[in-house]
Amino acid sequence: MRKLLYVASIAGFITFMISCHKSNIQAPAGTTTVELPATAARYYNAQTEGYNPGINDKATLGRVLFYDGHLSVNNVISCGSCHKQARGFADGKQFSTGFEGRLTGRNSQSIANLKGSDTSFYTNFLSGTNFPLFWDGRENIVTNLVNRPITNHVEMGIDDASVLPGKLAALPFYPPLFQKAYGDATITSGRISECVAAFLVSIQAHNTKFDRYKNGDMTALNALETQGLNLFTTKYNCDNCHRVMTNNYYSSGFVDIGLDETPSDKGNGNVTGNSFDDGKFGIPSLRNIALTGPYMHDGRFKTLNDVLNHYSHGIQNSPNLDILLKSNDNKARAMDISEQEKQALIAFLNTLTDYSMISDPKFSNPFKTN
Repeated sequence: MRKLLYVASIAGFITFMISCHKSNIQAPAGTTTVELPATAARYYNAQTEGYNPGINDKATLGRVLFYDGHLSVNNVISCGSCHKQARGFADGKQFSTGFEGRLTGRNSQSIANLKGSDTSFYTNFLSGTNFPLFWDGRENIVTNLVNRPITNHVEMGIDDASVLPGKLAALPFYPPLFQKAYGDATITSGRISECVAAFLVSIQAHNTKFDRYKNGDMTALNALETQGLNLFTTKYNCDNCHRVMTNNYYSSGFVDIGLDETPSDKGNGNVTGNSFDDGKFGIPSLRNIALTGPYMHDGRFKTLNDVLNHYSHGIQNSPNLDILLKSNDNKARAMDISEQEKQALIAFLNTLTDYSMISDPKFSNPFKTN
């Protein structure tokens, strides 16, 4: 019977591929359908990125996995539950809600631009990256990153990721997708991780007003935005950490920015075991920053204006406070950012929004309720 169901699934998929431009595959109980293009979306340019056969088909499959609640213990929470396209693949909440309704301990980061500017990244990410992942840097391999929330006791609640292949094999739309991506319908934990990672790495935010300016269009930014850029890169030296001229996930390692005089969350210190790293957190990319609030590892700041108020007068003299945030007397610095300068800085930060990314259908949720 199982073999007959498998053959029927393959036959149905082939029939659909020939006759339609979109799939309309019924999920269990008829509650949802999966809508995918007849041919794999162009996630990667085969001439410049990656040499892995079926890379675009794998990313297409990864998109389905990313948005599928079946990867959680209660079949409700997906990766996309906490990383929303419209929010620049952040959450929009201070803390995310897990499978039992409990809240996560940290703010959900944007996952755009995991690849950074390395065009060969896809071929290398299975063995590691050149930068840490998560706020505390506890991971540096993207395929491992995929499994962390799935097996987290608060987020998605799967105690043993090895149960996922059997669970997904029972869903009619997966065997055909694995067949297309790999040449056979075998579902393994490694393939699941690889496909989700391929999708994640494809999510890039490079089509912004600032990118057009950086690439030579001096008319792309107006006067206020240009003033904000100059303040960002010169007077306040924000670019020393948030390197807007690059597109990497983390801009410049880990720093303590003086959120608390005595940090309750050790951040990177929990990973390294070194007290010198207590209170230090990764510096995220600022692409789509206007969409990804609330801000900081604990989501304490609702708006960009709140963030600037922190740097203006709210920096605490924490034990590992970064040297750039200290004054000449070795105490916390007050930048005294004027209200007009705040307006200019926020105007510039808004130029880092990639509106095409947040509306691109190939990154959208393929599951549609009936």
